[in-house]
Amino acid sequence: MKPSVMNKLRKIILVICCAVLTLLDSGAKAQSGGREVGSCAKSAILIERTTGTVLLSHNAHQPLPMASTTKVMTALIALEKGNLDDVVTVSRNAYGVPGTSIYLSEGERITLRDLLYGLMLASGNDAAVAIAEHIGGDVGTFCGMMTARAAELGCEDSVFLSPNGLPTSGHHTTAYDLALIAREAMNHEFFRTLVSTRRASIPWEGRSYHRILNNKNRLLSDYEGATGIKTGYTKAAGRCLVFGAKRGDLELIGVVLNCPDWFDEAARLMDLGFAKYDYFTALSAGESLRMLPVDGGTQDTVAICAARELGAPVPKGAIPSLEYHLPDELPAGLSLGDPVGEARLLLDGEILATCPLVMQEGVPPRDISFGLGEIFRLWPAHPEQMSQ
Repeated sequence: MKPSVMNKLRKIILVICCAVLTLLDSGAKAQSGGREVGSCAKSAILIERTTGTVLLSHNAHQPLPMASTTKVMTALIALEKGNLDDVVTVSRNAYGVPGTSIYLSEGERITLRDLLYGLMLASGNDAAVAIAEHIGGDVGTFCGMMTARAAELGCEDSVFLSPNGLPTSGHHTTAYDLALIAREAMNHEFFRTLVSTRRASIPWEGRSYHRILNNKNRLLSDYEGATGIKTGYTKAAGRCLVFGAKRGDLELIGVVLNCPDWFDEAARLMDLGFAKYDYFTALSAGESLRMLPVDGGTQDTVAICAARELGAPVPKGAIPSLEYHLPDELPAGLSLGDPVGEARLLLDGEILATCPLVMQEGVPPRDISFGLGEIFRLWPAHPEQMSQ
């Protein structure tokens, strides 16, 4: 087999092996259930935001109605599929939706940005319908988008039949699924700003004054480092809350479903999380780790670096170990950013987090032009040097 073909095969095999390692590790990590705790909530969970590691849980995989915490997914779809400056025309369907409302009028024109403030601060059920129709064309299609997106995030027990969480048979999620959805939503800077805002005003078409929106999440004023996220209540679902806080490098996201003492229980769970865990950063994004030899390349070695930050929550006082999984040698022809291995952060033999290790630069294979260039580079500058 020609050397060039062999190099290509080695490169393909290397990339496939790296991808398989990543999939296997992420699958194993997702099965971790965290420490089981008692709770006054029917279902509860606390996760670390960066890695998604489950820290505490209670009946976290029990399907339950979730009231207006549904709107976390509504907002996520709106941010992924819409434009904040879009102007939405309110339909008859969105006008007069029962329950909490921002009092939209039929035919009113309002931006998607302002609708999202109405959705997440005032929990406007009418805003949810207006958003659903604008993004999906109709509510049914939008709800299908919600369910499909939840499945993509790893939610196995979530069905969305409403964009606002009003009681609907078959509309349900779990504390675990809702935490995954909130974690994804918190990757959007606008969402983070939105759910941490205590009070806002948005235009009210046809009136000389604005709508005043007040956030119902008491944790924003009462809990140190609180980041949001969404309240919800119906008689069928009980009091439901998606919440979060950040202190130092440790950021938590939690969910309680059907919880009479929702704010107090959320604070208690986060207190436990902050008391028992620290965030340990092992590698920075782009950090150079080591040099590896290159077979048949235009240079003999290449630097390998971390593709992203590698860190995880660890029990206070614990020191995890770091492992590198890399080949002894690399084939020529790999490009900048190509995965070549993996770093693993471990504690007592358990993988806490993984990070791809990638090429810090590309290394082309040697060819005729490279060979000629080397000859000219090494050729004596003065012919008389050849006889010395």
